[in-house]
Amino acid sequence: MLFLIGLPMLTLSRAALMFWQSERVAATGIWPTMLLQGIRVDIIQLSLLALPLLLLAPLLAGERLWPAWRRLNIVWITLAIAALALLEIASPAFISEYDSRPNRLFVEYLKYPNEVVAMLWNGFRLHLVGGLLVTGLAGWSAWRVMRNWQRREAPWSGWKLWLTWPILFLICALAIRSTLQHRAANPAMFALTADPMVNTLILNSAWSVTHAIYGMQHEANSSDIYGKMEAADILAEFRQARASFGTPHPLVDDAEIPTLVDQKATVRRAKPLNLVIILEESLGATFVESLGGVPVTPNLERLKHEGWWFEQLYATGTRSIRGIEAVTTGFLPTPAQAVVKLSLAQRNFSTLASTLGQHGYESEFIYGGEAHFDNMRGFFTGNGFTHITEQKDYKNPKFVAGWGVSDEDLFDKTHERLSAKHAEGQPSFTLVFTSTNHSPFDFPDGRIELYEQPKATDNNAVKYTDHALGEFMVKAKASPYWQDTLFVVVADHDIRVRGDSMVPVERFHIPGLILGADLKPKRVRTVASQIDLAPTLLSLMGVDAKHPMPGRDLTREADDLPGRAVMQYEQNYGWMEGKQVVVLRPEKEPAFAHYDRQTKHLSAAEAPPADGEALARRALAHALLPAWLYREQRYRLPEE
Repeated sequence: MLFLIGLPMLTLSRAALMFWQSERVAATGIWPTMLLQGIRVDIIQLSLLALPLLLLAPLLAGERLWPAWRRLNIVWITLAIAALALLEIASPAFISEYDSRPNRLFVEYLKYPNEVVAMLWNGFRLHLVGGLLVTGLAGWSAWRVMRNWQRREAPWSGWKLWLTWPILFLICALAIRSTLQHRAANPAMFALTADPMVNTLILNSAWSVTHAIYGMQHEANSSDIYGKMEAADILAEFRQARASFGTPHPLVDDAEIPTLVDQKATVRRAKPLNLVIILEESLGATFVESLGGVPVTPNLERLKHEGWWFEQLYATGTRSIRGIEAVTTGFLPTPAQAVVKLSLAQRNFSTLASTLGQHGYESEFIYGGEAHFDNMRGFFTGNGFTHITEQKDYKNPKFVAGWGVSDEDLFDKTHERLSAKHAEGQPSFTLVFTSTNHSPFDFPDGRIELYEQPKATDNNAVKYTDHALGEFMVKAKASPYWQDTLFVVVADHDIRVRGDSMVPVERFHIPGLILGADLKPKRVRTVASQIDLAPTLLSLMGVDAKHPMPGRDLTREADDLPGRAVMQYEQNYGWMEGKQVVVLRPEKEPAFAHYDRQTKHLSAAEAPPADGEALARRALAHALLPAWLYREQRYRLPEE
């Protein structure tokens, strides 16, 4: 009965919202797909609502407790239909105000009932009264339909119930998961267009709110973990750190975007360069011989002599979305989930794509797997990326592994797309994300001489990706787009980051290379972080920009500066300046250490250094700053 009432109601609501927003829906050209995928979302949500009743059925649906079971069903389904109706009725006003279905903000408003009721009564009185009436009508209608069920007798005996229950449970579980692929359905899977609001129409408001609540559980408050500091003090420490690092670009006096920088490109160009970032899955320094690793990246070792090679580049975290966060947004890490998956960052969060978009660039994400994984599709489409290429877009791939098509297919597609963009003359930013170096380490036979046996190991997978990279670079250099494009090869993180130190600094060490166009070779020996790449790239590309990224523009720094890196390791936060390291830990005093790059060993300091208090305070400010910027929604671009 829940499905018989709920499914038509949610479908009609979605159709009405799509008709209301017909201009934007029509621009996407996929309205039939939106309706079909919307029904899929509705089945997920209704199955979630049916799950509690299904779990109780073996205990209550027998003949002895059948009257109580009937009443429970009537009450539960009536309330469920009323709740679904309430959220759908609230959607038009919420969309008008926030250009989205009810989300995290809707949930947060529930914390302030007095203010919200006053706001609704004063500004949305007609919506409020009408919404309550329609909600009541929906609940009453559901109760009327269900009332006829009160007279029904138990349809089955105990043994029939126990025989059919596992089958029903399995069907419900599959409906909730909605896929037999690696990952269960999530909102990112339904981000099918470049219009974030239209993507929310595919959902229903109950599912949107449910995922917002789930996401809020991962938004840890850093100040509760490491300590407290007033916002003014955080920003003062941030400004002092910029001065100590010799950052030349002035901060813009903008109270709403306090980290806003007015960056003038070091390299002046008549036409700024295009940008390609190749983000390599789990390619730590442990796989690069010249950085102390095993010799499985010969092509990268050869290419390093042709561009800017980073000798001391460090990842900000241990997961792909943390690397994506750092490389594409320049955002500092926090103990919370990376912003790629957090609700307040799904719209109007500053990224390289949105920054370059203000200069006429189109941005594309190219991936060999399913782009909804880790909410990449949702985050990218909401923050400046205009095109997503994923597994379904590859025709007749050479090889398909557990995580998607092979890296050879990925680079072939990248070459195809770059050639097309060059022919169109469209300025572009392309983010390419490899996937081979991930368990189960599948790749095609006969491409490389295996480094070790058996075949399916991380060393062999990295060597295969390096082979694919080398083949791509050969084609790129022979292509017209090479002369007007800057290429970056960088890891998202190292594989299996672990160690017996508070922060295993050696496992955060990653390779980084910038090459292409007219760039001259250079060794970057200063300690650097993934968050420093974006500001540096803007200068090398010749793009002047105002942005909130706190990273350093390494084109403006002296070669002998010690540098700085930040590392989030579970709930430990590492801040490294040169060889000095301070580690912030939950509810403990800061710990100080010394990192030896040659031995790759972090040694605990016997006593805090002379400047230990200032170092710890600087680290604390930078640990708290991103959480504050996120909560206050101040990591965004200024309005044009």
